[in-house]
Amino acid sequence: MLGKMIAAAIVSVVAVAPAQAQSWPTRPVTLVVPFAAGGPVDTIARILSARMSETLGQQLVIENVGGAGGMTGAQRVAKSPADGYSLLLSGSAVLAINQSLYKRPLYNGATDFENVVMHSDSARILITRPDFPAKTLAEFVAFAKANQAKMQYGSAGAGSGSHVCAVLLDVAMGTKIAHIPYRGAGPAMQDLIAGRVDYMAEQISTALPQIQGGKVKALATFGLDRAPGLEDLATADEQGLKGLDCGSWGSFSFPKGTPEPIIRRLAEVSNEAVESQMVRDRFKAIGVVVPSKERRTPEYLRKFVVTETARWATPIKSSGAVID
Repeated sequence: MLGKMIAAAIVSVVAVAPAQAQSWPTRPVTLVVPFAAGGPVDTIARILSARMSETLGQQLVIENVGGAGGMTGAQRVAKSPADGYSLLLSGSAVLAINQSLYKRPLYNGATDFENVVMHSDSARILITRPDFPAKTLAEFVAFAKANQAKMQYGSAGAGSGSHVCAVLLDVAMGTKIAHIPYRGAGPAMQDLIAGRVDYMAEQISTALPQIQGGKVKALATFGLDRAPGLEDLATADEQGLKGLDCGSWGSFSFPKGTPEPIIRRLAEVSNEAVESQMVRDRFKAIGVVVPSKERRTPEYLRKFVVTETARWATPIKSSGAVID
């Protein structure tokens, strides 16, 4: 009798799980952005959440949880119930770079999440304070070598993509310039405009309005292709710093164990959003590219996080940039 009761209970649970997944979501979904409001990741989150909320019929409610290079917010999602109501919007820095940059990362980016789908690609760009003496990348490198003891660069925080990209720039130039971490890209940008730091390796989405407004100077992009909206600006690779590629990709992740039908539904809704003209126009205006269709599947992202973690490990370890 007891055995029959246990078997019936198991059958009941198995039957309920697909039903819950098919009706998902029945209430608002918390979308954790592991960086401060106003930064490039937050900007992308707000563009996507507006469109996706319409499609889902429930709000994606953004919660900014900054700290530890994005690990604080990511860990919160990793430890949340796997019911589809805690979602992480992150990407390269949070899932791949932090695994090598930190001595004791708070999670494993490949195994502690259900990595669902990529939604964006964005190059980084070298921008300087408006009165910085260099006008070209070659002049910047020469000035940095001669004045590295006096210079400072800002970032969105220790372990952020802007920090790691600046570290790789340091290695490429053969310099050792002081790092000033901020609590997000917004505060760092404010100090750059005010001349309190000398430069940043920032995402184009944050930098483009300031470049267009003449508040900062743009010297090079850090991708292998020229960036949308900045087609006249040569890449660092074109200007002599070969292979300096530290672009940023974005993705959605659920806690490990989230039902597969929910994962598939979220991927479907994300793809619908980035294929809409409204989102594509907003992305183009901030220098963000939509990944090709074959790169926007759960299968691709699961493998990609593993390969990206390995790709970043070598330059990070060779640079000696390790955070306790």
